Amino acid sequence: MSRRRHARPHGQIRQSQLITSFGPGAMLDLPDHSALVGGLDSWSTGGDEIIEPRLADKLKDLFEPPLQNLKLFSPPPDNDDHGAPQTGITAWQFPEWFITQDVDREASHGVVRARMLVHRRMLTRGKFIDDDRKKRSVVPVRFVRACRSGHIGDIDWYNFVHGGETDCRRQLWIEERGTSGDLAEVWVRCECGKGERNMAIAAESPASLLRCDGKRPWLGPYANERCGESNRLLIRTASNAYFPQVMSVISLPDRNADLREAVESVWDFIGQAEDEGEIKYERKKEKVSKVLEGYTNYEVFNEVKVRKGQSAETKKSVKQAEMETLVASKDELGDDKPDGNFFARNLPREHWDAPWMKDVDRVVLVHRLREVMAQVGFTRFEAVSPDIDGELEMGVRRASLAREISWLPAIENRGEGVFIQFNSEAVQNWVARDEVRARGERLLAGYEAWKGEHTGATKKFVEEGGLLPYVLFHSFSHMLVTAVSLECGYPASSIRERIYTIPDVGYGVLLFTGTSDAEGTLGGLIQVGRKIHEHIRSALEMGELCSNDPVCAQHQPANQHERRFLHGAACHGCLLISETSCEQHNEFLDRSLVVPTVDNLGIEFFKLARK
Repeated sequence: MSRRRHARPHGQIRQSQLITSFGPGAMLDLPDHSALVGGLDSWSTGGDEIIEPRLADKLKDLFEPPLQNLKLFSPPPDNDDHGAPQTGITAWQFPEWFITQDVDREASHGVVRARMLVHRRMLTRGKFIDDDRKKRSVVPVRFVRACRSGHIGDIDWYNFVHGGETDCRRQLWIEERGTSGDLAEVWVRCECGKGERNMAIAAESPASLLRCDGKRPWLGPYANERCGESNRLLIRTASNAYFPQVMSVISLPDRNADLREAVESVWDFIGQAEDEGEIKYERKKEKVSKVLEGYTNYEVFNEVKVRKGQSAETKKSVKQAEMETLVASKDELGDDKPDGNFFARNLPREHWDAPWMKDVDRVVLVHRLREVMAQVGFTRFEAVSPDIDGELEMGVRRASLAREISWLPAIENRGEGVFIQFNSEAVQNWVARDEVRARGERLLAGYEAWKGEHTGATKKFVEEGGLLPYVLFHSFSHMLVTAVSLECGYPASSIRERIYTIPDVGYGVLLFTGTSDAEGTLGGLIQVGRKIHEHIRSALEMGELCSNDPVCAQHQPANQHERRFLHGAACHGCLLISETSCEQHNEFLDRSLVVPTVDNLGIEFFKLARK
């Protein structure tokens, strides 16, 4: 079993990175070692509890069976006092196989470089002593094996190189027979002369790596579980080695007390309502409309049901609750409040009205917001993102953060943002156009082609009915992030998006920034919001032409040669941004739905009047 090490003496990482990049089960390179971040059972105590009931309730249902009590804690901080008890995160040394440095050998097949492959047990104080008694420095081997369930372990090198079970334990070598670094040029050879294979075989033939034995070394010894899936080759530092499953919510003000009081005052009018339609009818009366201003028909009818002793409807999705709060923001009243978790105000239309803004219903300046993020588990090889409603799928295969889950790591970020709500009728009329629906069919064909190449993948395309609006506003959001970052004072990588496409509530885009340090509170996005019409125009103008046009604009999602199945007209020259900003890992994008392109499909949502 890997040796246990505490991360503090060998390297430090930020608390937020333990949620997003280096959580339990992640591999990282410390100054002297390569290690796996340990599970929650081996984290020292000391983190602060983070209170966010809405998020905790959502997370409880993701486990089987559902958890009764679940708390959120921030990762434990490091203690700068070296005389105090050690705190921090336990890490387990991984992998246990190493290669020596500076060992060259010429051979008949033109070996450029050959290095010994040695196990940890063959090392003495971190060095390998060869037959000539020379001490050689070693570095961790970059190849390991893993499965889609998150299990990970060292490759059985003796079995691999000999093509099956063997008793041979002669010296193994890794040889680079070329200069390109391609896997086909990296060979593993045994000194017995009876076995050699290149690493391309490991990538192309999972059977060569045997079946997964369910190892979970980040949870310590004796933590294996039954698996039996095929192993896959994993390069230790590859970007697909670790994908944290994170759910986040924006803290919302408690509207229940005010809502109950409002319903009470107009009970004589709405108390007999049987559906939301009757609530909508009663709101035509001036008194009822004034009292219920700021609340949706859904909220009012649900409160009526609760008051009548009927069961309330199912829990709202993460984004539905947020959207309802954002669209209920009051008119601009003046200066920001100095404290609180959420403070938002409408920006009057006269401040941003313009011809290209005709389908925008409101602009909300979110002066202050608090985002809470918690990690539930992780995957390897394929990321599993929250769906378009902000929910993580229940029952999805995820690797566990601990042997027994009683709490989850979380962080809270405070920042600001700007929210743009679009006219629902305009969106629905746009979706109903035949040429727009035809484009949706081509996007769906791209997803089907992607799915055909990723057998067993869990990624789902946007559901029917929400497909086109989501891709539209997701693409628009990426354009706006790029335009805004040029003037707001934040780097584009620190601006994040939330896309709201909820037919019963509305359509909107929230751009926000929030960090655990000072970078979330500079006021840059609020100033952007005050001139949002100018930034939107700049974003739309930049989006019409890509440096890769006409190739980008004419890309077909199902094209087998380009293999960009989840993109329409989208590439690094126009729509792709930092993945820390995007809620869908830079997928499901198509700027032809937003603005006219050189392909001139006539399916754009926005119309720009030419000067």
